[in-house]
Amino acid sequence: MSDIFPAYGKLLKRAREIALLDSAGSLLSWDRETYMPARALDHRAGQMAYFSGQAHRLFTARKVGEWISECEQHGFAPGSEEAANVREWRRSYDRKTKIPARLVEKFQRLCAHAREAWGEARKESKFKLFRPHLQKLMDLHLQFSGLWGYTGSPYNAHLDEYEPGARAEDLRELFDRLRPEIVAILGPAMERSAATPRSILNGHYPIAAQQAFNREVAKAMGFDFAAGRIDTTTHPFCSGLGLHDCRLTTRYNEVDFTQSLYGVMHEAGHGLYEQGLPPEHYGTPLGQAVSLGIHESQSRLWENHVGRSETFWQQWYPIACKHFPELGRLTPAQVTAAVNHVQPSFIRVEADQVTYDLHIILRFEIEMKLIERQLAVADVPAYWNERFEKSFGLKVARDADGCLQDVHWSIGTMGYFPTYSLGNLNAAQLMHRAQTDCPALETELARGEYGTLLGWLRDKVHRHGMKHRPQELLRLATGEGTGTAAHLTALRKKYGVAA
Repeated sequence: MSDIFPAYGKLLKRAREIALLDSAGSLLSWDRETYMPARALDHRAGQMAYFSGQAHRLFTARKVGEWISECEQHGFAPGSEEAANVREWRRSYDRKTKIPARLVEKFQRLCAHAREAWGEARKESKFKLFRPHLQKLMDLHLQFSGLWGYTGSPYNAHLDEYEPGARAEDLRELFDRLRPEIVAILGPAMERSAATPRSILNGHYPIAAQQAFNREVAKAMGFDFAAGRIDTTTHPFCSGLGLHDCRLTTRYNEVDFTQSLYGVMHEAGHGLYEQGLPPEHYGTPLGQAVSLGIHESQSRLWENHVGRSETFWQQWYPIACKHFPELGRLTPAQVTAAVNHVQPSFIRVEADQVTYDLHIILRFEIEMKLIERQLAVADVPAYWNERFEKSFGLKVARDADGCLQDVHWSIGTMGYFPTYSLGNLNAAQLMHRAQTDCPALETELARGEYGTLLGWLRDKVHRHGMKHRPQELLRLATGEGTGTAAHLTALRKKYGVAA
């Protein structure tokens, strides 16, 4: 340790101190979603605001900026771990110092109460119960945009929090190319999958049996249960709380076991990324995921490219039948066809692979309009319903099936949604390259052996942390930046649709 540049050593110490506070805050957030008594909300909001405020103050202290400047003047070797950490500390410092700690604390308090209000509003299917909370959050989001500063759309200021380097203008162009291609695939895919509706899976699947099966699948994928767990919540998520502590959640439907299964496979994909980050860099940028577009690529890859494949169900069908005896009335081919059935539906997290991106594009458009002051919070349900019917041909009858279905806005993550589609596109590129680099991969996956795939992802994605920016990392892994070709090719191949 004696040869560490002094200012860099101080930054390391401060970063790891902040990581402990952030970890405690994440644990409080996880508990709020899973086990917290309802009457504890006010106290929890205060706790979370305190931890967020303290972490913010520690990082935005003037001496932290001086240490970063000293490191920049010192000039670490380009491409080194130290240079990458300093680069990301600078980026984060410049953003965070523009937001006063009092606003960070206010935001956390608002999010805690908004999350609770969203849950009640969703249960009652009444947007008006959530509207005043969303309005308060939007007022702060708009204030944040001005404080951060931006070029182009003010949405860029929010997007940069989740996908560094991405711009709304580029995403709009990307989605404008993607949408008509998806629509062209949708009709033929619906026709080809019509013979095996998803409803053929419907039966009675006890929650205990689902939990046992899901755990077996997640363990086979490589998720370390000595360093993680699965719990139940309204909206599935993965939370990396710190070293060797990764929490997955899912929700259960006793009529359809695949809802929890794919929820777990999706969140376990996130969890594998968290468990694959280098522990020696914990608390620093090199020990953190590079972006949500890359993070989502991991979950979508495992959920769709592995979990919905024919080889997956050939391997896991007999095991599933042990947990769910009544599944024996179907064949592996029928199960595969059912989980790949294409039909426009209301709920994003249950959407098929073809229509999923249409859900995301809608949310992206609404977020852009809210941030650019082209849409009032009070008008969100009507706008959502109109645009949804135009895109999906379905009339939204309940707010719970429309603008209240997702938790994201209630927890303050404005700018998150487009990273789901970026994840979809990135996942297809990563899977294609893994198959190219590992010729025996398909044979191994057919045997339920996932070590080679996980090892490839560990090497190409997980171990790098934030050493590279998102698009640079993807180019190093696949040879190209995010595009639509691999994703569209995979969909056309699955559903037998000509280009």
